[in-house]
Amino acid sequence: MNFSAWSIKNPIPAVMLFVLLTLAGLMSFNAMKVQQFPDLELPTVSVSASLPGAAPAQLETEVARKLENAIAPLQGLKNIYTRVYDGNVSVTAEFRLEKPTQEAVDDVRSAVQSVRSDLPSDVRDPIVSKMNLSGAPILAFTIRSSNMDDEALSWFVDNTISRALLGVRGVGSVARVGGVTREVQVALDPLKLQALGATAADVSRQLKQVQTESAGGRADLGGSEQPMRTLATVATVEELSQLELSLSSGKRVRLDEVASVKDTVAEQRSMALLNGKPVVGFEITRSKGASEVEVGAAVHKALDELKAQHPDLELTQAFDFVTPVQEEFDASMTMLYEGALLAVIVVWFFLRSWRATLVSAVALPLSAIPAFIGMNYMGFTTNIVTLLALSLVIGILVDDAIVEVENIERHLRMGKTPYQAAMEAADEIGLAVIATTFALIAVFLPTAFMSGVVGKFFKQFGWTAVFAVFASLVVARMLTPMMAAYMMKPSTHVHEEPSWMPLYLRITRWTLSHRWTTMAIAVACFVGSIMLVPLIPSGFIPPDDNSQTQVYVELPPGSTLSQTYGAAEQARALISKVPHVKSVYTTIGGGAVGSDPFQGGATAEVRKATLTVLLDERGARPVKQAIENDMRNALVELPGARFKVGLGGSGEKYQLALKGEDPVALAQAAAAVERDLRKIPGLGNISSSASLTRAEIAIRPDFSKAADMGVTSNAIAETLRIATVGDYESALSKLNLSQRQVPIVVKLDTDARQDLELLGRLMVPGVKGPVMLSQVAALEMSGGPAVISRLNRVRNVNFDVELSGVPLGLVTEAVAKMPSITNLPAGVQQLEVGDAEVQAEMATGFAVALLTGFFCIYVVLVLLFKDFFLPASIVPSVFLSFGGAFIALLVTGKMLSMPSIIGLVMLMGVSTKNSILLVEYAIMAQREHGLSRFDALIDACHKRARPIIMTTIAMVAGMLPLVIGLGHADNSFRAPMAAAVIGGLITSTVLSLLVTPSFFTIVDDIEHFWGRIKAKVLRRPAAAHPAVATDAH
Repeated sequence: MNFSAWSIKNPIPAVMLFVLLTLAGLMSFNAMKVQQFPDLELPTVSVSASLPGAAPAQLETEVARKLENAIAPLQGLKNIYTRVYDGNVSVTAEFRLEKPTQEAVDDVRSAVQSVRSDLPSDVRDPIVSKMNLSGAPILAFTIRSSNMDDEALSWFVDNTISRALLGVRGVGSVARVGGVTREVQVALDPLKLQALGATAADVSRQLKQVQTESAGGRADLGGSEQPMRTLATVATVEELSQLELSLSSGKRVRLDEVASVKDTVAEQRSMALLNGKPVVGFEITRSKGASEVEVGAAVHKALDELKAQHPDLELTQAFDFVTPVQEEFDASMTMLYEGALLAVIVVWFFLRSWRATLVSAVALPLSAIPAFIGMNYMGFTTNIVTLLALSLVIGILVDDAIVEVENIERHLRMGKTPYQAAMEAADEIGLAVIATTFALIAVFLPTAFMSGVVGKFFKQFGWTAVFAVFASLVVARMLTPMMAAYMMKPSTHVHEEPSWMPLYLRITRWTLSHRWTTMAIAVACFVGSIMLVPLIPSGFIPPDDNSQTQVYVELPPGSTLSQTYGAAEQARALISKVPHVKSVYTTIGGGAVGSDPFQGGATAEVRKATLTVLLDERGARPVKQAIENDMRNALVELPGARFKVGLGGSGEKYQLALKGEDPVALAQAAAAVERDLRKIPGLGNISSSASLTRAEIAIRPDFSKAADMGVTSNAIAETLRIATVGDYESALSKLNLSQRQVPIVVKLDTDARQDLELLGRLMVPGVKGPVMLSQVAALEMSGGPAVISRLNRVRNVNFDVELSGVPLGLVTEAVAKMPSITNLPAGVQQLEVGDAEVQAEMATGFAVALLTGFFCIYVVLVLLFKDFFLPASIVPSVFLSFGGAFIALLVTGKMLSMPSIIGLVMLMGVSTKNSILLVEYAIMAQREHGLSRFDALIDACHKRARPIIMTTIAMVAGMLPLVIGLGHADNSFRAPMAAAVIGGLITSTVLSLLVTPSFFTIVDDIEHFWGRIKAKVLRRPAAAHPAVATDAH
């Protein structure tokens, strides 16, 4: 069915269709959420188990290995990452992407449940949760008040602010950082305990049994039922201190006789500071599927209401991931408008008719807006990937309309009426327009089906591009000819050839006469472009230029909170001297701001501090990487601490891992690799997980004495644990307040932990009565690993290398050539992890997508030309486009990374488009008008060169705003892609206009030659080729 002719004859249904599509598109656009990246759900499950106070080596044997062995046989498992540190085991099970996430969670949960009975009884029930990529905080605030102390402020955040914000739609969690937690401390006097022959464990357990509220049966009085409750709880600390307990030895004691009872705060294990001043901070994460921008606005509104109720509150925003997303969205929309406007100006410049320009310009919004219907239907959001696809195709959208309008213009110049010109022109070029559009769809669609994590991102990219391109085809076939028929005027002015046309036709005649020379030049250009590839740096995602960065400071194992605070403050003072630093938000022992969800978020350790640095606005400062280098140079003066600069996101770090069964061989190999890594020039800091050992106190019982006194090792451990840090939280008695329960912690005074002799005099329960600890065990200093990393049930060592601007590809190559890697000891292997692994996955995914796209284009062309040989004449334009793309990347200094490879995929489709227009007309001129091959090609070049050059310039104009990067948003992701497309488009257009005709004649001759051979073999006369008459005509 000829849609163009139908819509010209029946304009009203066509107009109404587009009115409906536009309305539905605008409604879909408003319904879509604005996000940074699409919400990915990866089948990655984490299991965390904790046993407070346990050493990593013990946890590895008793907990980690058992959990790993339970998870290992699960179906579809790809990797198991285990990290064991003080008192905690974190096991992350990564499944293949085909596995449904919920099924993975259920499988892991039942596997963990099956070994629960094998784990030590004191281990808390392991928590199984799925990894949430939207789990990184999007906002962090600090709070201060003149009317509240730290404890009141902390409770205000935990209670009032949490309640207010969790009621906001789209908020996933609110977590406090810093501040203090209220608790009742019962500080035992060790000398009085010794005199009584009592243990801390004894007092703690007795208190739990006495100070409690429990159900006590049922009574039937007065003809009705009454439940019974044993109420033995106290309401205040004074009442608590007067409680009398009976000890296991039979003695009776009042609590304040052996301990001082205080209502105070728990020992501080985390801190938050803003520009050096201690504050209470809280971090907000969004829930899955919510928009960062909407959540940010709603949170600010809720906090403003809270401020109105509590005027003394002073809230400061410390970390903001919402503004960059909003900026990104606004800038993308601005770039779309700029690109569209430039494309329209180009059309006007060529056609010099406002009517023709209007007909072409209408195609832009009417192609882009209906695309949102498909995007919304498939559940996509407005994010960096979908906006990238739209900004890419904005130049293409006007293409089909330009080709149609230019053709109608040409027919008008023949003296036809607009109605007649529109009918005939649309009919003549219809097939070519459909073929070029389907060639583009054939290129974009395979990217939507790529495998791996990258494929999850590209699903949205591929489909968005396909929707928009298909919408542009519908506009070009139905609306453009119909508008032209009723709006355009008959041509009155004498048509003048463009000034460059005679020169171009002369060159084309020369290339057709010297076709082998032309082909040799083309091959030389292609080979030259391939030789440029090694000169272009390669990476996965180019480093961003947002106005936020981070500094991680890590102290040696065993460091205290005050030592970490001192080092963090020293680091802040050094960083503050670097120009363009606005403010510094510090978190110690907590906070997940800027942490990588792929790495399982942040681990709360007292020896680690994170400084979130806010920089000046983009435009008022140099590139972020330059400021980060200044920070590194400033932090060199920081003594006794490791530091890392940068958010450690994509394009900022290289990860290397070694694994081996033998810990000694692994440690030696790790040391050699670290030495070699430090020799690679240009890298930032290099940190390894191998060298972390910590001091610990080993208690070694004397078995014969212990047996003689009836003392068990378990009793020794329990006595020391309760005396030094208190009992496990679940075993503590609680003080009930109106809104919460405050734990009552029974332990020795904090000073007692500094005296090893005093700990040796503690009483341990034995069968024959209490015994002094030093009589049955020796206390000595020893050491052990602070952190144990395991991968797939084998110990491994991880290296984190800051790239600081060095391309990932170069680092990967340099590492592969290091002597320590080429000569690894037996049993030690190198592993690809992080960005390097994803980059390799991306390269294969794109190669498959490119080949699939190439094959799909061939199928489309076979259907168009009704011939198996002639589509081959399109090939040179594809390969010749890459040369320009590589040159453009070199000139602009951009990496060959994910965005630039997207540009190359797109180039394939666009470059074939130009050649299709030429070849399709040449074949039509031969088959229908009976021209010779030479005349048909010259006529095709004459008639189609102008629309080809117009569409190319319109596309380049549409892309220009992306390369120049006007506006406030970070342009680092889009610029490489646009540079590749512009460079490739220019060379592809110039070369395909000159090379395609020559290559077409060669392919045609091969086809004739093949026809003659076939005729001889089949012993029948060679029929005149239906497609082409010979040059003898």
